[in-house]
Amino acid sequence: MKKTTTLIISLSLLLLSTPYTKADEGMWVLPLIEKLNIDEMQTMGLELSASDIYSEESASLKDAVVIFGGGCTGEVISQNGLLLTNHHCGYGQIQELSTLEDNFLDNGFWASSYSEELHAPSLTATFLKYMTDVTDKVLKDVKKGMTKQERIEAISKAKQEILNKESGKNSYSLRIADFYEGNQYYLIAYQEFRDVRLVGTPPNSIGKFGYDTDNWMWPRHTGDFALFRIYADKDNKPADYCKDNVPYRPDYHIPISLEGFQKGDFAMTLGYPGSTQRYLSSWGVKERVNIFNRTLIDVRGAKQDIWSKAMAENDTVRLQYATKFTSSSNYWKNSIGMNESIEANNVIAQKQQLEERFQEWALSDKKLKRRYGNILDSIKSAYEKREEHYLANNYLRETLIRGAEILFFGASAASLQNALEDDDSETIKKEVENFKESAKDFFENYHAPTDQKVLAKMLKMYGENIDEKFHPPFYQLIKEEFNNDYEKFAENLFKNSLFTSKKTLNQFLDNPDSDQLNSDPAYSSGVLTLQMYRNLLTMNSDSQNKLSRAQRVFMEGLMKKQEEKVFYPDANFSMRMSYGTIENYEPRDGVIYKHYTTLSGVIEKEDPDNFEFHLPDRLKKLYKKGDYGKYANEDREMVVNFITTNDITGGNSGSPVFNKKGHLIGIAFDGNWEAMSGDILFEDELQKCISVDMRYMLFIIDKYAGASHLIDEMTLIK
Repeated sequence: MKKTTTLIISLSLLLLSTPYTKADEGMWVLPLIEKLNIDEMQTMGLELSASDIYSEESASLKDAVVIFGGGCTGEVISQNGLLLTNHHCGYGQIQELSTLEDNFLDNGFWASSYSEELHAPSLTATFLKYMTDVTDKVLKDVKKGMTKQERIEAISKAKQEILNKESGKNSYSLRIADFYEGNQYYLIAYQEFRDVRLVGTPPNSIGKFGYDTDNWMWPRHTGDFALFRIYADKDNKPADYCKDNVPYRPDYHIPISLEGFQKGDFAMTLGYPGSTQRYLSSWGVKERVNIFNRTLIDVRGAKQDIWSKAMAENDTVRLQYATKFTSSSNYWKNSIGMNESIEANNVIAQKQQLEERFQEWALSDKKLKRRYGNILDSIKSAYEKREEHYLANNYLRETLIRGAEILFFGASAASLQNALEDDDSETIKKEVENFKESAKDFFENYHAPTDQKVLAKMLKMYGENIDEKFHPPFYQLIKEEFNNDYEKFAENLFKNSLFTSKKTLNQFLDNPDSDQLNSDPAYSSGVLTLQMYRNLLTMNSDSQNKLSRAQRVFMEGLMKKQEEKVFYPDANFSMRMSYGTIENYEPRDGVIYKHYTTLSGVIEKEDPDNFEFHLPDRLKKLYKKGDYGKYANEDREMVVNFITTNDITGGNSGSPVFNKKGHLIGIAFDGNWEAMSGDILFEDELQKCISVDMRYMLFIIDKYAGASHLIDEMTLIK
């Protein structure tokens, strides 16, 4: 493995002699910047060194970039731990802290002092401390001829040995992540801060302007940002929330540029891209289109129709379901766009052409043939074998586990039921308290009449689209006792279940009874649903194991075959760097999109009859006066959003966008519709990263919100 890794790096270095080799494509691993990227980046205009970006010995840009919560990126922009991220990344926390009386989603929120900043429960900010290549150590006991299970056990044992040894050196949380489909491994150390507080957020009419209509689209006019603050104990160490905690003093905070940018300027991002599948086979792409995406499009579309109607009719439901709807619709629209883009960009045909060339190469030599000759057949066979139960698996997850909420919530009482059956009083007491806590969170954002309608629709969709052999057993009850009337079954379940009401559930938990729980329709149906889901996962495991091995070997072969290519690993929510330039683009014949948008476009989009395009009066007054302060560009425009050629995906939301000097010019928040297939195949001419301009964010903070005290703690570069 060491030999293979060295070969990849050395060949990659040779490529750097050719300037501008696809500078926009790539999610690069930080410890390899010096070897793989820095020469090209400096040729493009970067004025930093590799150690300015990533260093384990001294403060660098990576020390100001965090994992925000569990799925976004954020950056520290002051010496007092002020944290910037996207509005949509903090949306769940903002909603959780809102009430009908103090609705921060609708009205915004700006703390005037530390004492007014609001603790966001369960929110964390996590810093990368270091990444170390441990491939040789992980694979030291892997031998040729091992079975899949033997290989897994050898790798697991080696990983644990590494973690045990490393954990004694520091207090960081550790993970070993695989790269290149398991051909390379890194040990990654993190420091997690557990006291994070909301500092400021614009209202939805700014932070979510355009809502679903503009999502994944360019031109864009959204002020997608929010401010939080990291707190630490008196020794500047991570601590649980406490009123005595103080603002965190970071190793590095990012200076903010007021200079703006020009077309063609260098741009760089650091962040945590979640998942890409750039090396996916043609059969994998077909499965993604026809099963995974198609299921999500159909099911979530139906669920969201029910939710949106309920939200429009009831302000309480609108607040309760705001985060749920946003999360669901984001990937619903993503799936629609991806399917359209895969077809428009002939992605499957391009994958097939690559596979044909690979197969020719694999059969060109006896040694290659032994290793790689049958790999594509193995991949094809694994996908074909799992097709039927993979469809059922995805449909069950989207309809009855993630669709209707009541079944999964009911089934989550299984641990309590086990304790009741064992008559273990101590465990019963513990499980009751745990369930009371989870129930409290559940009912805060739950509307039973809405979920009853969702359940009826989800049961019907699963029943009519999936073979009966994959139906949970209670479908027989629906058929025999309810004559396949899913609405009546759902009505009966909600009428007779203790899980549909906080009051009835708490009464039960005060005196829990095993027989009552076991006979509850939400509990029993939920347990049977999860049993079927586990059965489907088991059915899929053999194909998945074969597929994992085949994809690993295929990846190995691709790197060996294309030795002239600079390979980067798929995203896996480890910190990555991307670099490119600020550019226009041409999505179709006769159309050229400019590289930035302005507040004028926001005003043009206003529609009083469409909540997605409402605007606050104060913003319109500032526009009318042209009162932009020091945040306007040289043409006295208020720039709102801009696009670059940087390579991003989900998880990069909130990522800092740096100029050539390492100063902050914006934060990434979206990709563009024409390149929605980019997670599977990078589109050189089309793929763009959409960002919020820092000057617009500062304008909103200062001129719109009047929170100039927050501007005062930032480092602004004119």
